[in-house]
Amino acid sequence: MAAPVRKAVFPVAGLGTRFLPASKAIPKEMLTVVDRPLIQIVVDEAREAGIEHFIFVTGRNKSAIEDHFDRQPELEQTLAVRGKTAELEALTRDLPAPGETSFVRQQEPLGLGHAVWCARELVGREPFALILPDVLVQCKSKGCTAQMLDVYEAHGGNIIAVEPVPDDQVKNYGVVSIGEGDGVFPIDGMVEKPAPGTEPSNLTILGRYILQPEIFDILSAKEPGAGGEIQITDAMIRLLETQDFHALKYEGRTFDCGSKMGFLLANVAYALARPDLGPSFAAEVKKLL
Repeated sequence: MAAPVRKAVFPVAGLGTRFLPASKAIPKEMLTVVDRPLIQIVVDEAREAGIEHFIFVTGRNKSAIEDHFDRQPELEQTLAVRGKTAELEALTRDLPAPGETSFVRQQEPLGLGHAVWCARELVGREPFALILPDVLVQCKSKGCTAQMLDVYEAHGGNIIAVEPVPDDQVKNYGVVSIGEGDGVFPIDGMVEKPAPGTEPSNLTILGRYILQPEIFDILSAKEPGAGGEIQITDAMIRLLETQDFHALKYEGRTFDCGSKMGFLLANVAYALARPDLGPSFAAEVKKLL
């Protein structure tokens, strides 16, 4: 029986330069999709999947993230006095319980693999979820991380969420080579940003992972890869030599909120999906068009 996945790691140390000047004083992970910060949406996804401990790998000027997941007694008191019960209940509902959050610093921008390695002492020797806050996955029913944990319970090992992209875009992503399957596929190879014509498939690594703790042993070597950074894909390729990996072609739509276009599309899609906003928002969008 596979060991349970209780913890999730959220790398949030990036500078967010593509969103300057908005991200100059505000962490990019605190930018809002409608009225919820990006980081809150992915934490909601993890919580829905049963994750119990949320580990944030932060950097300088990211204290707003820590404050967001803390209580604000003055605000709570003001809401209570003004009778804003619904707003107060929403804040309480979103707040992790004491001891459910941990924060660790990544002092240098040495890559995603290095950010994951920084969380090693907090994760310990147990499997964990790795969730990139830049990537939102809008699902009709079960969230992406919950779908992955279903696959993990069936297969164990390591699980990577993947999605197909147009052939001319494959060169921009990590790509998996797979065996036979129906929605879930054994992985027999991976490559980071393959040269055109060499890609093993058009299934790209999304930004959602279930990983075994042995990944930390590999990352400890701190071997630089593409761009001179410590790449998580390189470490997974090494781990694939001794452990099973499966790819999940998840059900849902992805928004790359690390790009302005993806962020704008996410705002539109999430607003349209809201019962309180969708119909009136759709009507206003039609007027603009």
